[in-house]
Amino acid sequence: MHIPDVLPHRYPFLLLDGVTGYETSQWAKGYKLVTWSEWFITEANPYMPSMLIVESLAQLAAFAAIDKKGISYLTNLNGVRFHSLAKPGDRIDLHFQVNKRRRGYILGSGRASVGDRLVVEAEEIVSLDQ
Repeated sequence: MHIPDVLPHRYPFLLLDGVTGYETSQWAKGYKLVTWSEWFITEANPYMPSMLIVESLAQLAAFAAIDKKGISYLTNLNGVRFHSLAKPGDRIDLHFQVNKRRRGYILGSGRASVGDRLVVEAEEIVSLDQ
């Protein structure tokens, strides 16, 4: 399945470059390739902002809810920790795990890493499917 078939996001707000796998209502895996041509990379800030990595995880969550048509909205975050930075040339591997699904909400957790280095983790990412 192609990303534009699931997400309404387009440049510059599409922060997911590939989805490597998913199981509906269980998990989704994907990646973001950080390049020098990204709109958020500057001389003063040569790293991907950590909150945009969290947004990448939230976009990936839509693939864990792929059985429903519509848009998924990020509604809540808890336990978000920033461990390190991602710079141009890095491939950020993303993993979203569904913990609970109820009444149109998906509650899950996410991890973003570059190789073996943890970049961002979120204990709770909640999205609403519309």
